[in-house]
Amino acid sequence: MELSRLCLAWQLLMAGQARRFWDCVPLAGDWPELLRAREEKLVALKLMSARQARDWTGLLSGSLLEEKIRRWQQQKIFFINYSHQQFPELLRNIADPPLGLFYSGDVELLGQQAVAVVGSRRATAYGLYMAEKLGRELARAGITVVSGLARGIDTAAHRGALAGGGRTVAVLGCGLDVVYPRENQKLFADIAACGALVSEFPPGTPPQPWHFPVRNRIISGLCRAVVVVEAGEKSGAMITAYLALEQGRDVMAVPGPATSKMSRGPHRLLRQGARLVEDVGDILEELGLTRLFTGAGGAGGVSLEPAEEALLALISWEPVDVDTLSVKSGLPINQVLTILSFLELKGLVRQLPGHRFCLRQI
Repeated sequence: MELSRLCLAWQLLMAGQARRFWDCVPLAGDWPELLRAREEKLVALKLMSARQARDWTGLLSGSLLEEKIRRWQQQKIFFINYSHQQFPELLRNIADPPLGLFYSGDVELLGQQAVAVVGSRRATAYGLYMAEKLGRELARAGITVVSGLARGIDTAAHRGALAGGGRTVAVLGCGLDVVYPRENQKLFADIAACGALVSEFPPGTPPQPWHFPVRNRIISGLCRAVVVVEAGEKSGAMITAYLALEQGRDVMAVPGPATSKMSRGPHRLLRQGARLVEDVGDILEELGLTRLFTGAGGAGGVSLEPAEEALLALISWEPVDVDTLSVKSGLPINQVLTILSFLELKGLVRQLPGHRFCLRQI
């Protein structure tokens, strides 16, 4: 049975329960084998209840999946499964990635250089200013801004990225046909047109409190770093920060007034060793991007690391895909994608549809 249908069926019946799936994989052999298991085995592994297993078989045996796909495509909502070439490599490598993602907008953004800007729904004027400023400056530096479309800091970060003429990705805790919060309807439409909306929850899924901590691992999983602007000590933004640490991402924080409750989360992170962020330069420096246009060596006066020079030598005016570059360079795909992001930011290569790259005309 086609793997994409199996992944989609899981997302329809068990969205938000990826950890449950991946914990059972060692018992089944491999993940495709587990998805193809019979009802009895799914129940024996406690992956599904008997009723869920029956629903699973029924969903896969009919034409309901195809009907849903056609209806979603009319709404400009699409699905990529875990094994699809456009499924973001950074997210694939976390401990509990979703088996698939629903998206609307530019799916190519999910594999590009990204930083998450997150924080409180009850942000102060200072917090909103800093989030919008960082979103705008990151966008102007060519970095995709990722957040959760919530009130407050998230909204400000998305708006800043769009105002900076850049790219932004919103990760939702509901279906992509559900606008939440309602006051963000215009922002929702703007992101769909100029960025990407993403969710592991199927269309039609309403927002539920438990969805948001689950979706936070995707926010951090898509990014190289997470910046917390304002947050209480026990908040969704802090959950995202600690998930980022577990995933091996950089965590940064914007300091605030000592008297503000909204400063407690960032200040706690700073005491624990997070990078202090006053402006976008701090973020770029932490990510090693301040060396992009310094020095006299490299192509066109741009400074290049040895790995960048080696990969650039494999790229010509003829488009080449990431898999080919990985084979020729001997580097893993995730490392190739990181190097390509640097080369793209330096203006030396450009990305084409299908994760193909060629030299940029200068």
